[in-house]
Amino acid sequence: MTTTPPHVGWAEADARRIHRQFLDEPTDAPPAAVTAAMLGAHAQVMSAAELSVALRMTEATRADVRAALWQDRSLIKTYGPRGTVHLLPAADLPLWTGALSAIPSGPHQMPADVRMTAAQTDEVVAAIGDALAGAELTVDELTDAIVARTGPWAGERVMDAFQDKWPRWRQMTHTAAHRGVLCFGPNRGRKVTYTSPGVRPAEGTEALGALVERYLYAYGPATPQHFAKWLAAPAGWAGTLFAALAGDGRIEEVSFEGAVAWVVAGDTEFPAEPARSVRLLPYFDAFTIASQPRERLFPGAAYGRALAGGQAGNYPVLLVDGTVAGVWHQRRSGKRIAVTVEPLCPLNAARTRELESQAARVAAVLEGTVDLTVGTVTVGPHA
Repeated sequence: MTTTPPHVGWAEADARRIHRQFLDEPTDAPPAAVTAAMLGAHAQVMSAAELSVALRMTEATRADVRAALWQDRSLIKTYGPRGTVHLLPAADLPLWTGALSAIPSGPHQMPADVRMTAAQTDEVVAAIGDALAGAELTVDELTDAIVARTGPWAGERVMDAFQDKWPRWRQMTHTAAHRGVLCFGPNRGRKVTYTSPGVRPAEGTEALGALVERYLYAYGPATPQHFAKWLAAPAGWAGTLFAALAGDGRIEEVSFEGAVAWVVAGDTEFPAEPARSVRLLPYFDAFTIASQPRERLFPGAAYGRALAGGQAGNYPVLLVDGTVAGVWHQRRSGKRIAVTVEPLCPLNAARTRELESQAARVAAVLEGTVDLTVGTVTVGPHA
């Protein structure tokens, strides 16, 4: 006997993602719970991470996100998906480190005379773990500590970086984070510090399965290719992983926009109504990075205007009814937050009022007052 998998259209999938991301209705949940629902907040630009999290909350400001990060430590700043800086819930760090450290690495990006062997990598990671236990060290202090434990080769300045040369060991910073021995500490003046998160990574296979389930809950239906793109992992490996989880009955197949995709087993209920909201999302917001297919999230003119060579996140975006409908930019001068929004289609009176409210909310998160302009954004994408 055969069964026909349920069919899911873009509107249903998008509305469910919007709801589970708290982008239709902000939540009273704390920053760590919001960040968990997002599957991490991209934090290469910290002000954008603070906006991403706080905009999903009812009355939070950037100060609430900072308190969760540096005071109660319910959030951790570390290297997450794609080896990029993220805010992740401290409670989920064993799962994240277990999963990320189990992803097979792609081709080595470093020149042969710069790269490290597997044995050298293990030696450096062990040295980092030993040096950071109970300590907060700057890059230079950590370099000295690693060299003292491994030898001069780890500190050789051979890595090209920002018109400078970095010590050899720094190519493994994200690897050390993924193995659970490194995360960011509070800045010391203008200097970044690293410390130990004090976690033991979960077993890799189980952690990967749990991460797939969380990804599909937040961004499903999705394909193995979507998951692989989100993690910057090999697509073939992701296909094998999905097949194993399907065989165990943990995920199930659906028809999504006429193609095969996957959801968590039993998670087949979708909203009957499409998304209805106006939101301003900052640089590298998790929703714009992870939602697929990208051509449906960035329809028509948005695909050319709001993506940088097909790369999501480089522009802050105006989201109208669950799809990208413009770009925006904000500039601070004292307490004044100048917000310029460039819609790609006319906004009616109701949508304009929602935009005004959302711009005011952005300013409130940033602890300022808004000066809204609807017009052309002349600032280019974030590099």
